[in-house]
Amino acid sequence: MADNKEIASQLIDAIGGRENIQSVAHCATRLRVMVNDKDKIDNEQVENIDKVKGAFYNSGQYQVIFGTGTVNKIYSEVVGLGAQESSKGEMKEEAKKQGTAFQRAIRTFGDVFVPIIPVLVATGLFMGLRGLLTQPEILAIFGLTPESINANFLLYTEVLTDTAFAFLPALVAWSAFRVFGGSPVIGIVLGLMLVNPALPNAYAVASGDATPLTMFGIIPVVGYQGTVLPAFIAGFVGAKFERFIRKYVPETLDLLLTPFLTLLVMSILALFVIGPIFHSLEEVILDVVIWLLGLPLGIAGLVIGGLNQLLVITGVHHIFNFLEIQLLANTGVNPYNAIITHSVAAQGGATLAVAVKTNSKKLKALAFPSALSAFLGITEPAIFGVNLRYFKPFLFGLVGGAAGGFVADLLNMEATGMAVTVIPGALLYLNQQIIWYVITHVISIGTAFALTYFFGYSDKMRKELETE
Repeated sequence: MADNKEIASQLIDAIGGRENIQSVAHCATRLRVMVNDKDKIDNEQVENIDKVKGAFYNSGQYQVIFGTGTVNKIYSEVVGLGAQESSKGEMKEEAKKQGTAFQRAIRTFGDVFVPIIPVLVATGLFMGLRGLLTQPEILAIFGLTPESINANFLLYTEVLTDTAFAFLPALVAWSAFRVFGGSPVIGIVLGLMLVNPALPNAYAVASGDATPLTMFGIIPVVGYQGTVLPAFIAGFVGAKFERFIRKYVPETLDLLLTPFLTLLVMSILALFVIGPIFHSLEEVILDVVIWLLGLPLGIAGLVIGGLNQLLVITGVHHIFNFLEIQLLANTGVNPYNAIITHSVAAQGGATLAVAVKTNSKKLKALAFPSALSAFLGITEPAIFGVNLRYFKPFLFGLVGGAAGGFVADLLNMEATGMAVTVIPGALLYLNQQIIWYVITHVISIGTAFALTYFFGYSDKMRKELETE
């Protein structure tokens, strides 16, 4: 196997030489290359380089999958051979200029919501653990009952599970201000204004325990606990408004007037205009999603489980972060995760079948780690490195995802959080669903594995592809 410096040299040549590379950066698994002319890239040559698990052009970047740890070393060698370094922030700015308007919008949407996902993941895990610790069967092992749990301890667990969603608008507004060029601290305060305790609590209003305030005789005003769209739009408009003010305020008065005027105007807009309009729209979207997920006979599981990984290829799957956050904030559960985790697992099952069946040492060395990556929730190495290359494994992975999603939907499975799937995702199903979680994953992985092993791959296919 070639060393990392040789791999970096081969990669630069296959991309079109140093003169075709604007800049390089990397994330956890991929080397991201901004190129001058994507037509000069020899994608087949790139994919045949040692340690490369797949490559594709997306979002204005040529992305080469190496995997965790390896990508850092290859990046250092590529830079050492003369490629221009770029921060991920600079690369994002350059990428924003490329792609369609829809692709740019999706990237922006992802830039806002991806940074807040880690705390929502942690919250979901806390919910799963709380569900486990309060199960009578688990407590009985230690000679306890639900009634014997200390009330103050239960209160502490509520602090762990409720805080992120109670102040969700502050997180969203902070991130939106950051992405759209405003001052993030102003975004935090504006978001907190939307959930100020002086306003009627949204959950209390929904349950009939409180009534909205009426402003100017016609505008109903409530707190916006658990909402996403009002905070997102307020953050977008607020950041633009702050930048507009800053252009005209003298520097000596900037510290005083800019935050004052921004918060004054945006609090009025957010509470009396943006909030009522977009909260109503959000409720419509939520109702549609709940209706879709509530379709009988497992239809939603079949469709979403079967098509989810197609969205991963296009990169538009990040838009569903909003829907998952909305589901969790308003219903406390996430049936969408219960479906898509099977689509992730199935791609791993298909890749595992290729790894087991092939006699190629190089393909085995690629497929086994890619399958493990999928079982840990990251499917790009499996999809781009193996399954799409031979196509049928990817297709049968979709079938496996549909099968597992279908059964999970029939069983009404619901996650307590979001953003983690398959093996790590098991922590979201500790509230008496774990057995079904294991069974449905066996179905999705087993279906994809069996179909791929018997009908989806042979070394004859690999040799024909190599010959082509």
